[in-house]
Amino acid sequence: MGALWFVTGGARSGKSTFAEHLAADTARPVVYVATLEPLDEEMRLRIARHRDQRPAAWRTIEAPRAVTAAIVGAGDRPCVVLDCLSLWLTNRLLDEAGDEPSATDGERVEAMLDGELQALLGAIAARGGTTVIVSNEVGSGIVPPTPLGRVYRDLLGRANQAVSRRADRAWLLVSGRALELPPPA
Repeated sequence: MGALWFVTGGARSGKSTFAEHLAADTARPVVYVATLEPLDEEMRLRIARHRDQRPAAWRTIEAPRAVTAAIVGAGDRPCVVLDCLSLWLTNRLLDEAGDEPSATDGERVEAMLDGELQALLGAIAARGGTTVIVSNEVGSGIVPPTPLGRVYRDLLGRANQAVSRRADRAWLLVSGRALELPPPA
């Protein structure tokens, strides 16, 4: 049974870089599961820059929605970095609820995504290698002014809690500095 490590923090806090160092330190092959979609030119350049910064020996799987299948397909030996849970959840939320979710959409999508998250966590628990999940921490900001923003914040907050509870180790990144979090009580 492999380990699950969780890396969270705000935007541009250094999460991905920290997760990449953790993966490199395992001395195993690395599979990088990327969830960012190249929706415009700036995003295409960002993705290319990130890909160029990773070691050439690392395998990248572009999986904006099918993260569980990507992790299962990575096999047991490699360290897998899932970067990031928050973008996967964004992609799935927009697929299911669109730009204007109603209260019932939020509940329906939450139930569906909870099932997908549990399947993901089950696939990770069945692996032999370490899995590092990166996710944004959105609970420290203001209450979003739109229904979509509030549904997203609530879904991601619950997803982050579920991952953190299952994680063997967890870190909060702030301004490029990692604070290891204590195990759940």
